[in-house]
Amino acid sequence: MINNIGYWVWFIIVGGVIGFLAGLITRGRGFGIIGDIVIGIVGAMLGGWMSRIVGLYPSSTIGAFLLALVGAVVLVGLTRFVVRHT
Repeated sequence: MINNIGYWVWFIIVGGVIGFLAGLITRGRGFGIIGDIVIGIVGAMLGGWMSRIVGLYPSSTIGAFLLALVGAVVLVGLTRFVVRHT
């Protein structure tokens, strides 16, 4: 288990950045600090899952960041679709 607090702080910051960028791409603004972090982290997990299904494995930090961003954008799109159709 990772006990390094710096790792977790970095994880939250990157999640917030990814969530904010996903918000900018899909709706022109972010979702607030907590929303951005949640969207970024869950989107990163979704992006990793989708990439494994297709057989893509990032070989760099930039590749992982882009996969997380794609996952976050897909997450926002799915959420908007479900909310509109309920």
